[in-house]
Amino acid sequence: MDKEFVIRAYTKKELALMYFPESSPRTAVNHLMAWIRRCTQLWGQLQSMGYETNSKTFTPRQVRAIVEQLGEP
Repeated sequence: MDKEFVIRAYTKKELALMYFPESSPRTAVNHLMAWIRRCTQLWGQLQSMGYETNSKTFTPRQVRAIVEQLGEP
């Protein structure tokens, strides 16, 4: 039985490994960020919420936007 996904603050690595569990942490983050950048609406939304490229975490609000656009991990 899968655990229910919880909207909360996540590090990039933590969230990326949920989407790409078979990848190394660095590869998972690279894949997740590539998905996010390809979704221009999501990328713009995250930036308007204060996300910067060097950010290490996603806020709960940013996580909600990611999940709404990409689906739950």
